[in-house]
Amino acid sequence: MTKITASEVNKLRKQTGAGMMDCKNALVEASGDFELAIDVLRKKGQKVASKRSDRSASEGVVLSGVSEDKKFGAIVSVNCETDFVAKNEDFVAFANDVLRIALINKVNTKEDLETLSIDGVSIKEKLLEKTGVIGEKIEISFYDFLNSDYVACYIHHGNRLASLVSLNISNDDYFQLGRDLCMQVAAMNPMGLSDKDISKEILEREMDIAKESARKEGKPEQMIEKIAMGRLGKFFKENTLIKQAFIKDGKKSIEQHVKEINSDLNILGFRRFGLGS
Repeated sequence: MTKITASEVNKLRKQTGAGMMDCKNALVEASGDFELAIDVLRKKGQKVASKRSDRSASEGVVLSGVSEDKKFGAIVSVNCETDFVAKNEDFVAFANDVLRIALINKVNTKEDLETLSIDGVSIKEKLLEKTGVIGEKIEISFYDFLNSDYVACYIHHGNRLASLVSLNISNDDYFQLGRDLCMQVAAMNPMGLSDKDISKEILEREMDIAKESARKEGKPEQMIEKIAMGRLGKFFKENTLIKQAFIKDGKKSIEQHVKEINSDLNILGFRRFGLGS
């Protein structure tokens, strides 16, 4: 029987995140061959993943961040089955590693992200390793990004909700503004940036509801259209980012707040994702 040293077990544990006994058993099975031991752990992950493929991975962590030049931002959700695992330090650290790789490489899709490597192992394979180690279904359930002159990010307490906002002008002085806008997106969950981003189907539905409501209130038929348009304006104020009341000063809209800072400054887009979205 091949003698396995504590240092070899510890080295495998550091690279894979597997438990001490799992690492020792893998090294024993691999007769001390380090790379083969990693394959043993990976195969264990594949078996666990196969058995748990129909499980719901509805817990996890949602993280956002921006690249060093602040021109690229990403949101990633790394999911597991239980809240207990989602709060595990190693699991959160792994999710942060995934986000870091996404930001360094300015990745556009989840599929591309999974092909990139952490410690010489593809993220796709790392997910299988984690599945084997943790014993739960582990997956990247969501990925999105923004690319612009300036991107800001926000992660809500508890790592269950994150947001991004992009601006048309790069300026490090906009850090607080960017954070405020991201918090607005996280808290108020706008349907779109402006009325142009609201689908025709939703607009027609809201108009129909407003007209029907006005009729039930006994409003004159010749006034129905005008009343409905007014109520649609209220809908835009509640559901489009630039028209929403600023959460730090309800007397002005987000658009007004931004223009007070710089009349040439515009919000170009936002992203938001929360567990259960």
